[in-house]
Amino acid sequence: MVTAASIGSRVESLASSGISTIPKEYVRPEEELVNIGDIFEDEKSTEGPQVPTIDLKEIDSDDIKVREKCREDLKEAAVEWGVMHLINHGISDELMERVKKAGKAFFDLPIEQKEKYANDQASGKIQGYGSKLANNASGQLEWEDYFFHCVYPEDKRDLSIWPQTPSDYIVATSEYAKELRGLATKILSILSLGLGLEEGRLEKEVGGLEELLLQMKINYYPKCPQPELALGVEAHTDISALTFILHNMVPGLQLFYGGKWVTAKCVPNSIVMHIGDTLEILSNGKYKSILHRGLVNKEKVRISWAVFCEPPKEKIILKPLPETVSEEEPAIFPPRTFFEHIQHKLFRQSQEALVSTKESAALKSTTESALKSTKEAALISTN
Repeated sequence: MVTAASIGSRVESLASSGISTIPKEYVRPEEELVNIGDIFEDEKSTEGPQVPTIDLKEIDSDDIKVREKCREDLKEAAVEWGVMHLINHGISDELMERVKKAGKAFFDLPIEQKEKYANDQASGKIQGYGSKLANNASGQLEWEDYFFHCVYPEDKRDLSIWPQTPSDYIVATSEYAKELRGLATKILSILSLGLGLEEGRLEKEVGGLEELLLQMKINYYPKCPQPELALGVEAHTDISALTFILHNMVPGLQLFYGGKWVTAKCVPNSIVMHIGDTLEILSNGKYKSILHRGLVNKEKVRISWAVFCEPPKEKIILKPLPETVSEEEPAIFPPRTFFEHIQHKLFRQSQEALVSTKESAALKSTTESALKSTKEAALISTN
């Protein structure tokens, strides 16, 4: 049922109400506001480290030297950063634009119409249209609304909760999910070889063609009157194996690299790819699941399309693969199911962060965020 209360709970509704100051529950603690400046100016900067761009054009080249150079670049980015811009990835610009056009058209609908697709987290109905829950002891909120749904495999989808408007939404999103599943196989194969494993090993370890779930979350970040005080998404690492992200070319993604926050560029026709916790665990930390967050701004709405590639919750035990463990490099992660990993991130107490009191408040805050998850982790992992 669409109610005034549900409509009023949407960040979009709040943002369009004409407020000049944000409610206190959206104001982040001072230590979380480090390095939040003008996101548009930050995105233009060429100083300091930059998120790597990996060109996949020659990933299957007949020239072995060219092919191996391309694959080594991808592996190095996974080891050093855990995030990268993928270009020439094989998914057409036209299809990506259709996906983005359809998602934007849904969020352009009146809130009353979007509420017909509202989820109900209290009853366990986590797919659909929603807003972030308070996910920490102080009850702080994040400046975003979203639409979440499983998009692959096809037999695990529930098309009854997918937007019927615009008419191209289901067709474009389904086609994109199928293409992305093929890209995931290719990436997992290269990363397997990078660990000295057989080509199909990592894909097998995360569920294979039948069990690996692709869950899409369209993040909608309205204009914010006080972006220097808010976060679209607080600092976290992804629980997935891989995460693939499209966006509307409005900057906002920041990565915690080298002890500071780095703003990602907006690279045309690229897909941002994150290594998630799942691959970090399987590789015994050789591949990095990088801490990241989303900023907002007062000038432009930002939209991103994140697809999380996740293993089945209970069927597989996640632990460092034997080939990644040695006497010199013992296992640094205990064995857990994917569901147990989610719970571990949800409920780990802050004292387990083991943060030195001598560290700066900013580093302490981001480290604690990395060692606990938000309730959103539960949302994006439930099928």
